[in-house]
Amino acid sequence: MANAKMPFCLLALFCLLLQLFSIFHIGNAELEMNYYRESCPKAEEIIRQQVETLYYKHGNTAVSWLRNLFHDCVVKSCDASLLLESVKGVESEQKSTRSFGMRNFKYVKIIKDALEKECPNTVSCADIVALSARDGIVMLKGPKIEMIKTGRKDSRGSYLGDVETSIPNHNDSLSSVLSTFSSIGIDVEATVALLGAHSVGRVHCVNLVHRLYPTIDPTLDPSYALYLKNRCPSPNPDPSQVLYSRNDRETPMVVDNMYYQGIMAHKGLLVIDDELATDPRTSPFVAKMAADNGYFHEQFSRGVRLLSETNPLTGDQGEVRKDCRYVNSN
Repeated sequence: MANAKMPFCLLALFCLLLQLFSIFHIGNAELEMNYYRESCPKAEEIIRQQVETLYYKHGNTAVSWLRNLFHDCVVKSCDASLLLESVKGVESEQKSTRSFGMRNFKYVKIIKDALEKECPNTVSCADIVALSARDGIVMLKGPKIEMIKTGRKDSRGSYLGDVETSIPNHNDSLSSVLSTFSSIGIDVEATVALLGAHSVGRVHCVNLVHRLYPTIDPTLDPSYALYLKNRCPSPNPDPSQVLYSRNDRETPMVVDNMYYQGIMAHKGLLVIDDELATDPRTSPFVAKMAADNGYFHEQFSRGVRLLSETNPLTGDQGEVRKDCRYVNSN
């Protein structure tokens, strides 16, 4: 009798273990390629179309999508916590001084609304951050980055208190920046490539004047320093005024290697730009990227992939927000 019951007991135990494994697997899923292939087959195409449409209406949105990826993923996780607005106990990360100059958050809603119309409650805001960055880079004539995985979930809170310690400051040292990237699994070569996003960036005068006044930083090219003083004529610029200088004056809206050529000629805006070109840990990569745009694009693509997979929330670790500005409970 006991022997007759054994197969049933073993089968019951196997079924129980299978159920437990399924629960564990769902709760701790991994990112994967084409995650929405069944739940929302047109998701990535919808995001691409919206990014393209917004670019032709508001060209600087493409730069915003790229910056969003960095600011979101470096703080805790790639979980769209950056997009949350302050409401009911949630303090927005956008309030941080590290978020100074960030904009175009309102256009994320246009992308999200298009997805909600096609597939309600399906595509996460965190995946919108990652995929809009990928597609924005293409609009900026950068590399077409394949292999961006999806399946991220959105955070149920923000991390304003962690922003100041996670996002490098404008005058941080190269060692500090390399340490920040290393802490999230990004090596030196990929870090140098990711800093090439400065090719489409700009620096507000409030973060620049310390290199110009009261005396000019001797590491700056003298003629370039005069150009910068023209752009920033006061040592005490008004933060509310949009006074800035671009990192790349030649191709300011193109993700290319002109940034590296500029910093090798001592025409970088920030101290880290000069250090990047002269520090023995990074200068070989800078020189190679300055000489070879293809190599820069290859490493930049690798860096973006690494960045986009930083500690994602998956499965039941997060949620899919209905509105990227608010957690669902709000």
